[in-house]
Amino acid sequence: MAKKNIVIVESPAKAKTIEKFLGKTFHVTASYGHVRDLPAKKLGVDLKNNFEPTYSNLKDKAKVIAEMKSLCKTADEIYIATDPDREGEAIAWHITNALKLKIDYKRIVFNEITETAIKAAISESREIDIALVDAQQARRILDRLIGYKLSPILSKKIRKGLSAGRVQSVAVKIICDREKEILAFITEEYWIIDVLLEQEKRDFQVVLFAKDDVKKKLEIPNEKEAIEHVEALKKATYSIEHIKKTKVNRNAPSPFITSTLQQEASRKLNWTAKRTMIVAQQLYEGLNIGGEHVGLITYMRTDSIRISDEAKDASILQITNDYGKEYLTNKKPVKKKKTGVQDAHEAIRPSYVDKKPSDLKGILKEEQFKLYQLIWNRFLASQMANQIVEQTQLVIKGASTSDYFLKTTGQVVLFDGFTRVYEESKDTKKETDPNKKMPALSDEKAINFKDITPNQKFTQPPARFTEASLVKELEEQGIGRPSTYAPTLGTIQDRGYVEKEGKALKPSELGMTVNNQLEKFFKNVIDVKFTSEMETQFDEIMDGKHDWQNVISKFYGPFSEMVKDASENMEVLKKVIETDEKCEKCESMMVIKEGRFGNFMACSDFPKCKNTKSLAEDLGVNCPQCNEKLGEKRSRRGKIFYGCSGFPACKFALWDKPIKEDCPTCKAPYMCEKTKKGGDIITYCHECKPKPEKNT
Repeated sequence: MAKKNIVIVESPAKAKTIEKFLGKTFHVTASYGHVRDLPAKKLGVDLKNNFEPTYSNLKDKAKVIAEMKSLCKTADEIYIATDPDREGEAIAWHITNALKLKIDYKRIVFNEITETAIKAAISESREIDIALVDAQQARRILDRLIGYKLSPILSKKIRKGLSAGRVQSVAVKIICDREKEILAFITEEYWIIDVLLEQEKRDFQVVLFAKDDVKKKLEIPNEKEAIEHVEALKKATYSIEHIKKTKVNRNAPSPFITSTLQQEASRKLNWTAKRTMIVAQQLYEGLNIGGEHVGLITYMRTDSIRISDEAKDASILQITNDYGKEYLTNKKPVKKKKTGVQDAHEAIRPSYVDKKPSDLKGILKEEQFKLYQLIWNRFLASQMANQIVEQTQLVIKGASTSDYFLKTTGQVVLFDGFTRVYEESKDTKKETDPNKKMPALSDEKAINFKDITPNQKFTQPPARFTEASLVKELEEQGIGRPSTYAPTLGTIQDRGYVEKEGKALKPSELGMTVNNQLEKFFKNVIDVKFTSEMETQFDEIMDGKHDWQNVISKFYGPFSEMVKDASENMEVLKKVIETDEKCEKCESMMVIKEGRFGNFMACSDFPKCKNTKSLAEDLGVNCPQCNEKLGEKRSRRGKIFYGCSGFPACKFALWDKPIKEDCPTCKAPYMCEKTKKGGDIITYCHECKPKPEKNT
């Protein structure tokens, strides 16, 4: 009788591909992520018993757990193939406890969903690594303690429904600190002077940078001094001081890790970190390519730039075939391993280098294709030769009442190298020509003055963070790990602590208020250094250097004193404004309160009377389903919509603003109004939806 082997993965999308690789004796099932966790509505951590956690099976996973139990009862071998990181190790451990497995089970990990990787994982199975589980438990329990102790204080003192978290609160602090820098910034005036010169009818522009001493930078603080220099330069005699040529090697970028993938997707594709990770997950788990389910990239939560020898060999073949041997990577020095990097799996790369983006265009969805192309190009470029450029610096001397020194630079690409495939984006764009040639000038021929332009400038405050630059900052400060960047960015925006202005992240008034109070009472907890040190301690638990309960114990003593102090002494900042309007349900006076998504009216006799009213304008439109009034509301993420005042009995809602105007087609008593890009306003009927008419 054939053996029956069960493989448990997290996502069902992987199951068919893995079954195909392993054959008929294997059945692959999915846990759909976590199956056990701390309880949702209570702390779940025994503070008097060495922080012992109480885990319970997730209610929505009851059916999944039952199915896995049934399969495992008759299994000869059980392989647990959850994700290859601390979270995945913890999920594997929770699965064994939820299923109460009575036979031996084996833990397998793989970095990519390919036949080679899956079969290698089966042959190299191991036991669950409890040190990895303990590191995840320490993080989970610390975050639970902070969240459950801080959030009620914020809800009581500032606004109902607020939350705090170890990583999210530090991210908000970083954004608030930058905003304080911007507000405190004092703009200063300065001037730049451009001079247009020519030699034998060849024009070239130089900029003034020094006076008297070529090594001392000239500062021009005002128009008066600028004009003095302009007049002197108009009369100057110009000659070449020096021309310096330098050959420079530009190193190819490393393959993507989680943070750099999120940064580049933000810069190049204008995607949020959350969107990037959703699409990356799809590429990793696999897609239907020509009737076959194929995993296209390696695991996308990683901070390691290591790649396998097999992938290196495949890239050599691809580069040689497509571009020639001269494009193969130069020998690079071994990069020093960054502190805190978990090198358990590889960088993010294509699983099959020979599956070029051009081969998959039209097969993948547009967003899947864009991200795959980005990952494929970056990986191939990382294995290619350096770009070689010749940089030229020209310094001109202008002899007048004083000696002035002016300069310009240019560069010529001698060999394009990796840039044939990929050019890395930057947060700040430089307006420089990557192939700006210098004019061929001679020491023996005259240089003539043609024109001069003084330019008034002002110093600028530091830029606000974007999602890309915030992820970079979090990574550089050692805050969070690859799996936490996207959820953190989503949470601080969903909670209303941070708002987006274009790409820029700006703290809301609420965010600044919460941050100020946390800094006052929990300065050490939301300190960047403290958060980074905790991440290091989690890594050391993983390496067996600390007992996780001792780490939590050292934190909790001082933290509990901070909680007590804040509960007693934090100022109550909830805003309540009295009105002269009576509640129609109990005759008490109505007050205006501050809610999560703005102000609203509520009965002053709350909680006895729970009557509330919107402060939004009266739209004059009744609900087509129950005839109650429609009013402006906000979603959980703060987005405006228009819903029935009879909610929750009636759940009718619209995204676009209803206006009191009969539909000319179906005679419905309202139309919807929408502002398009460019400012055009269109109206349409929600009931019959005829082609919208443009209003001018």
